[in-house]
Amino acid sequence: MILKATTDDQILATRAIMCELRPNIPEVEYLTTIRRMMQTNGYQLVALYAEATVMAVAGYRFMEMLYCGKILYVDDLNTDERYRSQGYGKTMLEWLKGEAQAEGCGQLHLDSGVQREAAHRFYFREGLTINCFHFRARL
Repeated sequence: MILKATTDDQILATRAIMCELRPNIPEVEYLTTIRRMMQTNGYQLVALYAEATVMAVAGYRFMEMLYCGKILYVDDLNTDERYRSQGYGKTMLEWLKGEAQAEGCGQLHLDSGVQREAAHRFYFREGLTINCFHFRARL
């Protein structure tokens, strides 16, 4: 079952798995950071539950860009490292694709760090392709 995390308790239930992917976020700032992103950037957070346990999380937002139109952009996607390769990531990605289609998006986009080779194998298996380089400059 995949549920949108909207209450403080639901958001906090995602923290441990999200922090596996985003260890730079201090635990004490997690809730306020998520709330701020929800209010200012349209960030949405979902959790995949098996019984009462969160197995995977995803953070996403809807965007529109001149080059590709309306998209669902996945900021964060992580499965509990203890339960990988059991179909939870695939289920979450399929849910995200469905959410994108329901909102009239033509594409789903995500960035993945170059060091995340196992994640890249998963994305390729699920039909995602590399279509550009993402550049950044620290300021």
